[in-house]
Amino acid sequence: MRTPAFLLVGLLSARLSLAQGAADPNLWLEDVDGARALDWVRGQNAIAQRELEASPDFKAIHERLLAIYDSKERIPYVAKHGDHYYNFWQDAQHVRGIWRRATPAEYRKGDPAWETVLDLDALAAQEKENWVWKGAEVRYPDYTRAIVNLSRGGGDAVVAREFDMEAKAFVRDGFALAEAKSSVAWRDRDSIYVSTDFGPDTLTSSGYPRIVKLWLRGTELDKAAAVYECQKADVGSQAFVSDEPGFHREFVVREITTFTSENFLVDGGRPVRLDVPADASIGTFRDQLTVKLRTDWAVGAMTYPSGALLAIPWDKFLAGGRDFAVLFHPGPRVALAEYGGTRHHLIVNELDNVRNRLYVQTPQPDGTWERVPLPAPEFGTISAVPAEPESDDYFLSVTDFLTPSSYYLGAVGGPERILLKQLPSFFSAEGLEVSQHEAVSKDGTRVPYFQVARRGIPADGSAPTLLEGYGGFEIPMTPRYSGGTGASWLERGGVYVLANIRGGGEFGPAWHQAAVKGNRQRAYDDFIAIAEDLVSRRVTAPRHLGIMGGSNGGLLMGVMLTQRPDLFGAVVCQVPLLDMRRYSHLLAGASWMGEYGNPDVPEEWAYISRYSPYQNAREDAKYPRVLIMTSTRDDRVHPGHARKFAAELEAQHHDVLYYENIEGGHSAGANNKERAYFFALSYAFLLKQLR
Repeated sequence: MRTPAFLLVGLLSARLSLAQGAADPNLWLEDVDGARALDWVRGQNAIAQRELEASPDFKAIHERLLAIYDSKERIPYVAKHGDHYYNFWQDAQHVRGIWRRATPAEYRKGDPAWETVLDLDALAAQEKENWVWKGAEVRYPDYTRAIVNLSRGGGDAVVAREFDMEAKAFVRDGFALAEAKSSVAWRDRDSIYVSTDFGPDTLTSSGYPRIVKLWLRGTELDKAAAVYECQKADVGSQAFVSDEPGFHREFVVREITTFTSENFLVDGGRPVRLDVPADASIGTFRDQLTVKLRTDWAVGAMTYPSGALLAIPWDKFLAGGRDFAVLFHPGPRVALAEYGGTRHHLIVNELDNVRNRLYVQTPQPDGTWERVPLPAPEFGTISAVPAEPESDDYFLSVTDFLTPSSYYLGAVGGPERILLKQLPSFFSAEGLEVSQHEAVSKDGTRVPYFQVARRGIPADGSAPTLLEGYGGFEIPMTPRYSGGTGASWLERGGVYVLANIRGGGEFGPAWHQAAVKGNRQRAYDDFIAIAEDLVSRRVTAPRHLGIMGGSNGGLLMGVMLTQRPDLFGAVVCQVPLLDMRRYSHLLAGASWMGEYGNPDVPEEWAYISRYSPYQNAREDAKYPRVLIMTSTRDDRVHPGHARKFAAELEAQHHDVLYYENIEGGHSAGANNKERAYFFALSYAFLLKQLR
């Protein structure tokens, strides 16, 4: 990558003082749509594209990825609304995508006859906007109206419009919101809860809405009655509505930090705060309140453990009762992955040493709960999602690294599950095997990881190996079938490794909390330990070991580059956080201070500054080659992180390539073509550097 000479002088003169807190010479690159910044972006894109498109692997990988992403054989995952299954679909003919539906009987056919409900390509052409689908809030129980969310270019900010699902058209003079990071929830046929940008001083420091209002049909938005208002320093506030047959409840949540909140039950139009821990999450199942704990909760004569799932009848709780039933009890390597309610049962999904186990929990007349296993495959990542509130049906997804994903329909206590759809094999898995290993981190913690490799690969350190990780926000990294990884990497002789480092949710809240704020370095030590274990096992060697990650995983990549450059042969850093001195002042960054800490507090900057990649880049270090990638339209993680880090590395004479997708939001792209191109660049770069 090359920077024009008139810019290089200024960058060189200030680069050594970043760690000392001097003025940032690259601040101009934070001007997202500024002409000067975009000229820089286009110049860097041209250099990266010219080199990587010319690599011998790029064209084949790009074509293969696009064919996989556009394949009509992909599983169309669905949501049931009334009498139809709904699905959003993109392919070569529907670049922006279509929202479509089919009856359950039609969906089970090999080639269903889908009915198009909304065509985004046609809408974009008509309105001359690059609309990107961001989901729809469908009204219960008639399922005839929805609030459709559309993004310009793929960002988190959306335009929201009421849509008639019977007429398949937007409602004239219906509910509509201008572009903002809005949230809506149907209260009933003629009213919605809405949190949005209502004008000056109505957003938090994180850029999310502070005020929740109840908006009545036929009235102006500015006449809507305020229901709740949070503080400017909070993350935001929003409402949600729980609807099940015979049960309707309305809630407001004040999101204080990423991991703490206050929950309110709206009673007679008045929010009543629920007495649960601030770091717990709540749910509702029929007549039961459910509480998922993140820390121990001592209440009454009981102490409920961190990671537990609790339940109590609503009327008993509101009357002051706190004798909960424990529906899930965590273990050292057993965590709660997810749970959801059918009409009569809760399906609880446990993660046992990063492997899923399913159970059905059913309330009994005497107030106890019956727990029975829900049969599921022994291996793979398994997810059971209730199909609708009116029945005990559920959708079951099964995926692993080498077996094409399957999609089933089952019923709790019903007949054998029906296989609805299954992916074809998008790559040859012949001769490949999956194994699970453990590395010992710096403090003695045993950290698991998965390895996918050729059976009997020689232990000579020669295998090109790709290591991925995330390690943040209590998000677990579990096995999944990826045609893109298989076709682009495994088929070409590469080894693939997935790390389960601290900061993630593989072993519950404690696994996450072990690596937040001042303990963040533990996540990085874990990743280093896995890389060192791969080298010591002679799977690979540093010159053949590449790493790739995005968002918080992009921060992980930046830390690995600056802390252990000797351990890796190539780094792909995608939509990353990198300037941790300013992250809390950029877009949604303030909402993540519960994860990383507040850099404006000297005591907290003291530990953040030790790993922040932008401040720790050194001219005298020998870094592996790095490809930094982001999106102009990412309004979650500011593209300035990636831009400034790339400019700083180049000013220090390191070998860096930079690519910025002009669209796409906080992802690889707004459509399949953009996603295929983004990852083709990534894999072509890794193959070029690691073979």
